[in-house]
Amino acid sequence: MIAKYDTIGIDYNATRKADPYLFQQLLSHLNPQKEGIYLDIGCGTGNYTDEFQKMGYSFIGIDPSKEMLKQARVRNQDIVWKMGTAEKTGLDENSVDGVVAFLTLHHWTNIENSFLELARILKPNGQIVIFTSTPEQMEGYWLAQYFPKMLIASKVKMPLLQNIEKAMKKAGIQLEKTTPYFVGRDLKDLFLYAGKHNPELYFDKKVRHGISSFNSLANKEEVANGLLALKKDISSGKIHEIIKSYENTLGDYLYVTGRKK
Repeated sequence: MIAKYDTIGIDYNATRKADPYLFQQLLSHLNPQKEGIYLDIGCGTGNYTDEFQKMGYSFIGIDPSKEMLKQARVRNQDIVWKMGTAEKTGLDENSVDGVVAFLTLHHWTNIENSFLELARILKPNGQIVIFTSTPEQMEGYWLAQYFPKMLIASKVKMPLLQNIEKAMKKAGIQLEKTTPYFVGRDLKDLFLYAGKHNPELYFDKKVRHGISSFNSLANKEEVANGLLALKKDISSGKIHEIIKSYENTLGDYLYVTGRKK
């Protein structure tokens, strides 16, 4: 995973930018205080970490990728950037007031150990906010029509919501609520399902490069064939019928918020 993101990290910021709406939702769920210290685990190049810091909040960014952290340090030298993982942060016990984890849960090697570690470093009553997707939600991605093997591989990596809740409970973190997110038309952070309403996005190599599913879970032949089929369906207008057939009420992604007991 580290090597993968050292590769993805090159030009990552060309397509992966902090989305204003998603950031405001993170901010609302976390409800940070100016005197607190917070952790962005799996911070990548620090897009969202930087947004918190701009508003006057003290953040630590931790990521296992040297390339990602290199870009993060160029972006903002006032933030503490550290190499580490959710399983091993290297931080002191009861040292942070809250944690955000944005599209990183599926990269954790062991979610039980990760939540135990995050609970260890969280202060009592500390908040954790996770932005992720579930396998059930990914069943509603029309991308499966064109890249079926890639979507299957992606779903396998996503923990079930009940497993997330179980791991949190074992670590002493109480699940407070889940809030679904439906991808909008003006999304600035071009992650996997960013093209829900704009299929043409996936023809851009830079967009695909910044998405781990395309970068490391898809084979070239399926991507090439899928793009040809997608182009054909866009030209004929069939894509609208396909997109409509995948509509559902589960949401495309999910905010999961919890609190250390």
